[in-house]
Amino acid sequence: MTLIASTSIMKKLSSKNIVSPKGFKAAGLHCGLKHKKKDLAVLVSEVPASVAGVFTTNAVQAAPLKVTKEVVYATKKMQAMIVNSGNANACTGTQGVKDALTMQSLMAEKLGIEASLVGVCSTGVIGEIMNMEPVANGIIQLEPMDNLESAIDFAQAIMTTDTVMKNTSYSTTIDGKEVIIAGVAKGSGMIEPNMATMLGFITTDANIESDILQYALSDITNLTFNAITVDGDTSTNDTVVVMANGLAGNEALTPTHPDWQNFYYTLKTVAQDLAKMIAKDGEGATKLIEVEVEGAISDEEARKIAKTVVGSPLVKTAVFGCDANWGRIIAAVGYSGATVNPDKITIQIGGATMVENGEPIPFSEDELIQILKMNEVKIYVSLGMGEGKGHAWGCDLTYDYVQINASYRS
Repeated sequence: MTLIASTSIMKKLSSKNIVSPKGFKAAGLHCGLKHKKKDLAVLVSEVPASVAGVFTTNAVQAAPLKVTKEVVYATKKMQAMIVNSGNANACTGTQGVKDALTMQSLMAEKLGIEASLVGVCSTGVIGEIMNMEPVANGIIQLEPMDNLESAIDFAQAIMTTDTVMKNTSYSTTIDGKEVIIAGVAKGSGMIEPNMATMLGFITTDANIESDILQYALSDITNLTFNAITVDGDTSTNDTVVVMANGLAGNEALTPTHPDWQNFYYTLKTVAQDLAKMIAKDGEGATKLIEVEVEGAISDEEARKIAKTVVGSPLVKTAVFGCDANWGRIIAAVGYSGATVNPDKITIQIGGATMVENGEPIPFSEDELIQILKMNEVKIYVSLGMGEGKGHAWGCDLTYDYVQINASYRS
């Protein structure tokens, strides 16, 4: 898909508040499933919404995914999503499926809607049977509202090892009407998409059919959620769902609609914001790393190189230690599996050139140390072979990552 990006087609809404599109409500509370934090949440549309979803590529998939996939791909409409944290309900056999279906039916009964309109997501420890008593009691207590407090409750309830809430929202204009696209996500570790330990929920009041929405989300996912990595592990539970309830009142969107670019670019920006927030909040992370690759023989190869570089443990530890060791970067480029010519490679860190056309360039160590001390570090790689471009995002690898994951179940 060709897209001319322009920030003038959309407006970033308040970063201090969580702005919801028309007709969406949320809630979150502590039901006592595991830790002493909010751990049960629901997102509800006033009317059945068009829906699209992307899911983990791990062959081992949690029970809730089976339930949610049925809603997304068979029903093709969703009105509510029930989410718990603390227990992934993964690798739990037939009992896990029963528990996911119970969550679906209880939430439907609470809201007075068909069970086939309710998705289910879980995140947390793998291999533990769900304690359904607190979940069932919590579902009864959930009271979705359209205020800021309820939106924050939802965002907090889906978190596991996350240190911050992850939310973003934009408005754009379609058929002369304001359309809002908002997103909230969780994700901190076990991040290596093709999808990762992430849950992402994007809502919009745009009018668009499910099949068209799925087309857009699938395309955008490759450029955003699938372009981040924290630790190389792909989760069993990853889910990103978009719900579009049509209450903005625009004409149905398709790729031939005059305002399609407005919608697509705004949706992409919401997804990219969430993806970068997940990468930046990697377990124990202190810095966001962005890798930009140009001059590859294709966009796909450029993205492959970018993700290989940002996922290299040696690159990640060098950034953590403020070590301008460009040799680790060029090595990652070389083993990425993409087509490269070492004599044409140029590498920059934070705008400072380290290698040009395969030749090392003298640089100021002190200047690079200051660049690497920043909380966002950009690595640029030019291959000089074609027109392919790509980005990837990740984080540094720190002592705290090991400590967090060494005691995750306790």
